[in-house]
Amino acid sequence: MAKFDANSTLKRLQNRYRLVVMNDDTYEEVVTFKLSRLSVYVFLSTVFVLLTGLTVALIVFTPLKLYIPGYGDMSNTKDLRELKIRTDSLEQQVRYKDQYLQSIRNVLQGSSTVKMDTTMLNIPKAEKIND
Repeated sequence: MAKFDANSTLKRLQNRYRLVVMNDDTYEEVVTFKLSRLSVYVFLSTVFVLLTGLTVALIVFTPLKLYIPGYGDMSNTKDLRELKIRTDSLEQQVRYKDQYLQSIRNVLQGSSTVKMDTTMLNIPKAEKIND
């Protein structure tokens, strides 16, 4: 197994490299950067943290947060729940009203499906009047 040497790893991170951007037609150096692996890691980590922070700030401090499920304002959630309950009860009332009107329509048209059974009625017998 290869031994881990902290000094060699640290030296590799601190080795200096040159990044040259050249014009392909004239071979003229446009930009030159002196970099190390450590500086590249630090730069990329900083960019990542900044982008993450900006994204979180954009969501938290703008109305975009309302598009995230469960993150909206609690009063809006409560109002939405109340409206849903009210809508359900109104739908039920409309169904009852439609059934009532259909029953009245059936009775008026004579197409009532209810059969009247008069055998169960308790009709009192007529009293005899003695003259």
